[in-house]
Amino acid sequence: MTGILHSLTMTTVLLTALVGCTVFPTPEPPRVMDFAVPDPTFRAPETRPYSFRVDTPYASDPLSSNRILAKPTPWEFQVYDGVRWRDTVPVIVRDLLVKTIRASGGFENVISDTNPADADWTLVIELSAFHTENNAETVTAVIELHGQVIDNRSRATLCSDSFRIEQPAEGSDIEAVVKAFSQAGERLSQTITEWAARCNGAASQEAGNRSDQAAFR
Repeated sequence: MTGILHSLTMTTVLLTALVGCTVFPTPEPPRVMDFAVPDPTFRAPETRPYSFRVDTPYASDPLSSNRILAKPTPWEFQVYDGVRWRDTVPVIVRDLLVKTIRASGGFENVISDTNPADADWTLVIELSAFHTENNAETVTAVIELHGQVIDNRSRATLCSDSFRIEQPAEGSDIEAVVKAFSQAGERLSQTITEWAARCNGAASQEAGNRSDQAAFR
């Protein structure tokens, strides 16, 4: 009996030791990146008596993830290892736009789609690019989207336009890449804020299509 108890005790000790270790190394947690706090410079000439909602942009995979993406060729995505955004790309873009549009003072109230309150106008976005591209000399952060301002009562599109920002990075390391994304995001949010502030319907849409495309390309 003593021998059996001794064997059981040794087996229990061995199993306990095995539970606490593994043949595979525990991966280091990824670095979590975010945009720098924006420094909005645009101030709207007037505050419109409207509430303005910014919807989370529509995006398909892999743009809908929190991965930091590179696109070395037109047909391939790659992922920067050991690093990710603090949230999904659409949420980061939405949060940046909310901050910038609020700071402009162009609308009586600015909310995101996480707020259950009603709004007069909504900014709807389709995100089509959020990655780096590179050639032999530079790495460039690229953000591209299509935006529409919609009247929530009539469901009419007041303004619509496409936007593309390209921001060269100062290097190829992840810190330089994230900084380039942050600068591109700030440029984009400032321009969309100005565009939304002057949106007045069909006439504004036609003017915006001409001027914005010249500014972004």
